[in-house]
Amino acid sequence: MSRSIVTKPTVLLKEKAYLVIREAILNETFPPGEFLSEKLLIEHLGMSKTPIKSALDRLETEGFVTVSPKQGIIVRELSLTKARDIFELRTALELFVCELLSGKLKHEQIQELKQILVKQKAAADSGDEETFTKRDTEFHVYLCHCSGNAEIDQLMLNYQAHLYRFALRVIKRVPNRMFEAYQDHEQILNDLIDGDTNQSMHRMREHLNFGKTILTS
Repeated sequence: MSRSIVTKPTVLLKEKAYLVIREAILNETFPPGEFLSEKLLIEHLGMSKTPIKSALDRLETEGFVTVSPKQGIIVRELSLTKARDIFELRTALELFVCELLSGKLKHEQIQELKQILVKQKAAADSGDEETFTKRDTEFHVYLCHCSGNAEIDQLMLNYQAHLYRFALRVIKRVPNRMFEAYQDHEQILNDLIDGDTNQSMHRMREHLNFGKTILTS
């Protein structure tokens, strides 16, 4: 009994520290290349060293920071190689998903995807890049979830934070990209509903290749 009372707050603090630091990295409050210190993070989060160290270990494993005894804590740059590798992997997965789901989306899945698009359009209209990017990533992750393939679903969830980081970088670099991306998603969904397999796959390939080109050129 005493063990659960003691450890539960610690677990919650570890998770909170992880989420707050990761969000700051994704939104570039802590930009790539920035040096962080445990002292700064302790002050920023109002936590002790233990949960912050645990969060940093997890973020290092996921490729967001480098922790070195000599250099300290550094927010990792977006690796061109990693971006290329992830885009090539997700392109293969999402084209397969388009082929699999063409003409086969369930009513409730279509409604969920349409709701994501409504939120995406609202974010674009208000110029909210971060919210738009969250909905953008959600569209792709949920579409893969609709495939019913647990391995694809898990892979997309594993890469979700990286997908967000890549998408936000593209949106910040390209004027009007929010509206273009929204229109791409809307057309892809309509193609899937209509059962136009070739067109949905073509649009998805073009949509993903655009992001890959912007990030790796």
